[in-house]
Amino acid sequence: MQRWRLGPNLLKPSRPMIVSAYQPYFAPFPGFFAKALRSDVLVIMDAVQFPRGTTWLTRNRFKNDQGPLWVTIPVWKKGLGLQKINEVRICHKGRWANKHMASITSAYSNAPFLKEHLGLLENIFSQRFEKLIDLNLEIIRHMNTYLEISARVMLLSQLGVEGNEPQLSVGICRQLGASQFLAQSSAKKYLDEEAFGRAGIALKFFKPRPSVYPQLWGPFISNLSTFDLLFNCGPKARDILRTCAKKIS
Repeated sequence: MQRWRLGPNLLKPSRPMIVSAYQPYFAPFPGFFAKALRSDVLVIMDAVQFPRGTTWLTRNRFKNDQGPLWVTIPVWKKGLGLQKINEVRICHKGRWANKHMASITSAYSNAPFLKEHLGLLENIFSQRFEKLIDLNLEIIRHMNTYLEISARVMLLSQLGVEGNEPQLSVGICRQLGASQFLAQSSAKKYLDEEAFGRAGIALKFFKPRPSVYPQLWGPFISNLSTFDLLFNCGPKARDILRTCAKKIS
């Protein structure tokens, strides 16, 4: 698995540095990358607890002629107790990988830019990734490159910062020398604005409006996997996402 390394320029920034964080979702929605576009560093929260219930870490929505198409990556949980996200292993029993590949390629057979991403799809559904984090990072790397996102991506496990919120994000910012932390509006109740203030870090909130773009199969459905945007819009997805990132409400 590729590792992103902490460069010396991150320790002594020459200008204000904006840091944001996200868990490593499976085939993330466009808002994930809209936040990355507004950041200098995106920290992937791979060393926090894996949720017990349903989670965007293992599933996301695509679209077919019936509406939302759910794609789920099965993982081992039973009898394992609490796991960190970077410890969760993929369950390879059954033919789910072949079924997912067939479902996605069938749903998007008429999408003009599906072929540009077939190599990645074939890789993620044919290669037997041991851990969920490796599969999800493979997708995130591909999307970052295609969308020309310049934010440096770091793994929490690389930073040596431990703890829970509301102190964890403050610790991340201190480690990276950040001057601003960018969080989605829904996280406001989990973060301690006073703690950020005492650390000299400006806490900023944003809520990107959903990108609207041409889709297959009837009325527009927002916040699908970013794959839907890429399959339908190709290189224009970059401009669409940048417009989304500017629309802060």
